[in-house]
Amino acid sequence: MRAIQVASFGAPEVLTPVDLPDPVPGPGQVVVRMAAADVIFLDTLLRDGWGQDFFPRTLPYVPGGGGAGEVLATGDGVDPAWAGRRVVVRTGTGYAEQVVAGEREIMATPDGLADATAAALVHDGVTALNLHRLGAPRSGEWVLVSAAAGGAGALLVQLAVDAGARVVAAASSDAKLALARDLGAEAVVDYTRADWIERVREATGGGAALVYDGAGGTLGATTVDAIADGGRFVTYGTADGFAAPDRESAARRGVRLLMPLMDGPPDLDTVRELLGLALERAARGSLRPAIGATYPLEQAAEAHRALAARTTVGKSLLLMAGE
Repeated sequence: MRAIQVASFGAPEVLTPVDLPDPVPGPGQVVVRMAAADVIFLDTLLRDGWGQDFFPRTLPYVPGGGGAGEVLATGDGVDPAWAGRRVVVRTGTGYAEQVVAGEREIMATPDGLADATAAALVHDGVTALNLHRLGAPRSGEWVLVSAAAGGAGALLVQLAVDAGARVVAAASSDAKLALARDLGAEAVVDYTRADWIERVREATGGGAALVYDGAGGTLGATTVDAIADGGRFVTYGTADGFAAPDRESAARRGVRLLMPLMDGPPDLDTVRELLGLALERAARGSLRPAIGATYPLEQAAEAHRALAARTTVGKSLLLMAGE
């Protein structure tokens, strides 16, 4: 089978197309023939060697964390009825024509939902719904979503609007801001401008009640200044490392700092619950992943370059031959 392999940590060039033996399912496992592989910004950081304490990778490895496709084979102890069914898979790999996963790492794709749409929700759907629960946007309050044109950010915009909140979206280009408006943002701000925090405070009448920080790093820490006193700050961005806001300053202002990544990934039961909800919402049309860039498997390096350059508008996926 064709796959992408990382033999040494480094720049996108280390993403090498290779031929590997077809996988065989062990007890309790299935093999999924992939139609679309999920690509998230975290993949680019791990490829470069970041985050080994949180997300260890042993070289060589096939990057990714899942996608969508069809069950090709089942191992001992697995219900054989899975064979031939369309599924989403969330596991420790993904950039390959076939992947092995445990039976609890797959879920049936709802009828009528395209494989690409399902794949786009494998991580970002879970992330967005988890953050949505933490932030709990209320009807009528202002919510700032930074990195609003990213995979999770675009979903958070929709979830906040659906909850009745007023959304101000921050992004770094006209195309990304246009996407945020299309998804329901009432106001948009270019966060590459020096005065962007002031523009957010002006648009919201003094600051947002809730901020979702999808950038992290220095930009994420600065975003706290866009929050009204007594507000909530939910950070999940890692583009420039974790956000490290001034805790004493936040406490003086009554701002709650919520940093779920520090707690590690959610447990499997929570992942399955949230992924199921994301797929259900997408199937009925109330949640739409903004798929902005698709690449053949062999062009995984191009997908990573575009993400690192911040030129991708919306979600990135790798599509297998014929998809």
